Amino acid sequence: MIKAKNRLGLVFFPAFDWAISPTHPEREERLLYTQDQIFEEGIEDIEGIKFYNPIVAENRDIERVHFAVPDVESRVTKSHLISVGGAIKAFKAVMEKEVDKSFALVRPPGHHAQRVVYGDRGFCIVNVEAVALERIRQEYGNLRVAIVDTDCHHGDGTQDIYWNDKDTLFISFHQDGRTLYPGTGFIDEFGGPNAYGYNINIPLPPGTGEEGFLYVLDNVVLPILDEYKPDLIINSAGQDNHYTDPITNMNFTAQGYAKLNDKLNPDIAVLEGGYSIEGALPYMNLGIILAMAGIDYSKVKEPDYNKEKLKQAKDITDYIKQVCNIVYKKWRNKEELWLKDIKGKDYIQNQRQVYYDTDGIMEKQVQNFKVCNKCSGVNTIDSRSDTGYHIFAITIPRDACSNCLDEGYRLYKHSLNKYTNVYLQDRVNDEYLAR
Repeated sequence: MIKAKNRLGLVFFPAFDWAISPTHPEREERLLYTQDQIFEEGIEDIEGIKFYNPIVAENRDIERVHFAVPDVESRVTKSHLISVGGAIKAFKAVMEKEVDKSFALVRPPGHHAQRVVYGDRGFCIVNVEAVALERIRQEYGNLRVAIVDTDCHHGDGTQDIYWNDKDTLFISFHQDGRTLYPGTGFIDEFGGPNAYGYNINIPLPPGTGEEGFLYVLDNVVLPILDEYKPDLIINSAGQDNHYTDPITNMNFTAQGYAKLNDKLNPDIAVLEGGYSIEGALPYMNLGIILAMAGIDYSKVKEPDYNKEKLKQAKDITDYIKQVCNIVYKKWRNKEELWLKDIKGKDYIQNQRQVYYDTDGIMEKQVQNFKVCNKCSGVNTIDSRSDTGYHIFAITIPRDACSNCLDEGYRLYKHSLNKYTNVYLQDRVNDEYLAR
């Protein structure tokens, strides 16, 4: 009988009733082939691995993170609530010390879902990790958390949600946004005024393989985590960086992903992308499960694995080393950069265009972050979409001082009539208002 070194919780939710279309890459088979693989390998018989059913998240969980326009009921399906509930169950199993680690193999995915939600973008409507994390913070108190996003696409939604939150370090290494959706995730996207330096992007060239991903981990991600000292590490575990994935251009492998997970040593992993349904996902997920459980994963390889064919080109290796040097130096100098770029300003403004590629919606945003010397500062979003909505959204952060708390309610009460909808997230009192 094999025994897991680490007690591991697994949550499965294939979302049988949710798909963009019957032949779309984001469909239930993404998890059904994985489910077949792990049962074939006898994972359920390993001592120390426990299977959990998801719970159903509440609308209030979504409102703690998102401004769904016009409301949660109009934008979020039951499948999304259960996907989030699967992640919540995975978090709870760790927090209650029922297991040492957990992996939520759930869909629909979520890391492209930003603070404002008009529809589906990047196959995402609800940010699964963020909603689950904020539920856990509400129940267990504040936590210092690192989210490491290893999906091939930049986790722009998670970045947007935690842009100004120093208690949530966000690290994303992904295919360069100049060559892949969503076209973001560059080194200079460094965080809001209260969290300047706590948003780390490592854009990688097409063709990056196992050597490159592990170099980034060893030379940037792990050193930063050692300095940050999080209470929890979450792996936003997208697997579309595989060499057989149909919508990306990378050369990562199941064995490489198992090694990455072993070294990263996350407390919780949540499945994100990955669309090579038969050729990659069953092997990559198996590698992650074994690595998280502390079981030998050295024999996990794809049937068509060819080490020589997947060898990373020298010019890619050299380029990645240069990127890593720049990113790590920027992290080490974040306080000096804050003094140069932020100090002395009352507000920092971001003007953005966000395209909902699945639903064909264009949004224009103006974000304003107050620079407060007592807290993270109240912040607002003035957002207009081509669906006819013009909203004003206010967030009072968890650590808000009394002045920022009062200012948030004043902004909500006296907002102009030009808006179709006005929203307030009060994270101090866990209140959500809409009109």
